[in-house]
Amino acid sequence: MKKRLFSFFFTFAIAANLCAQKTEVSIVGDSFRINGEPTYRGRVWKGHSIEGLLLNSRMVQGIFDDANPETMARWKYPETGRWDADRNTTEFIAAMKVWRAHGLLSFTINFQGGSPEGYSHNQTWDNNAYTDGGEIKPAYAARLKRILDAADQLGMVPIVGYFYFGQSPRLKTDDVAVRATDSATRWLFEGGWKNLLIEINNETNPTYQPPILRPDRVTELIQSVKNARGPGGHRFLVGTSFGGGAIPTTNIVALSDFILIHGNGVGNPARIGEMIRQVRELPTYRAMPILFNEDDHFDFDKPMNNFVAAISEHASWGYFDYRMKDESFNDGYQSVPVNWQISSPRKKGFFDLLAEITGVK
Repeated sequence: MKKRLFSFFFTFAIAANLCAQKTEVSIVGDSFRINGEPTYRGRVWKGHSIEGLLLNSRMVQGIFDDANPETMARWKYPETGRWDADRNTTEFIAAMKVWRAHGLLSFTINFQGGSPEGYSHNQTWDNNAYTDGGEIKPAYAARLKRILDAADQLGMVPIVGYFYFGQSPRLKTDDVAVRATDSATRWLFEGGWKNLLIEINNETNPTYQPPILRPDRVTELIQSVKNARGPGGHRFLVGTSFGGGAIPTTNIVALSDFILIHGNGVGNPARIGEMIRQVRELPTYRAMPILFNEDDHFDFDKPMNNFVAAISEHASWGYFDYRMKDESFNDGYQSVPVNWQISSPRKKGFFDLLAEITGVK
């Protein structure tokens, strides 16, 4: 009897959540749609059509925490002298309305975050949403649910990453990575969200651990997500990203719903345009959106930069900002602790240009 009651209430909870959802993302050709309407409908900026793009920012630390007591002190807030994971998520959600008001429709967030130092070689902190068996830790799930619910209400489309190379080795085997993929996908279906894109792993490369996350095999996980179905037969749109300046491999392009590429290390905006054209020339490419969801180049006050170069080729672009040497708490969106507001000249430069391009101001 107790089991039947649990099943009833669990099913009821899912149904109630589904009824509350406001935002659904879809793809038609090479363009994104939200609730059936092309994004930035009819918008043209300096001769470039913005319609159908998904302009975004890398905000992967929204559910960050650290289970390593030896490194936790690194992330303390300047005014309190301690780290607070719930505060971090609360302040993230408060800033989302400001980002959306400037025309931002998407952001990348990851179950395993990213480097809280911006770039790191030796990543000893423990920011991992998965247990040793590949299940999702409840505290991470609770924080991410708050963010995804807020995004749904704001009409935003989060790019949800499952794995990050600095933390993925904590999943000791391919089987655990498979279970973690299934756990994440199942949990997202249970939440009822239809406004999500899935990024299996951040910057797949030949040394990723476990090996199933490498370019030659990550298609197994992409296919797993594509095969999964939620209530009403809904499935998630899915792909994976490559390192800065790299062109995706044909096997991943063939299976992906959209293409994720990165502009890190690409200092010449002309190369951004070249990368987009090279992707479209791949033998397995078909009409689908191309997104940069990580690029640490700025120059937003100049007539040509990586952002402008991407949209001039009708590809979406994503801002990646971290705290550089001698910068303050107000700088950077990836370095923990984070000030999630538009709190630095560099952030303002991006959001001002974004607002101009999208026509919201």
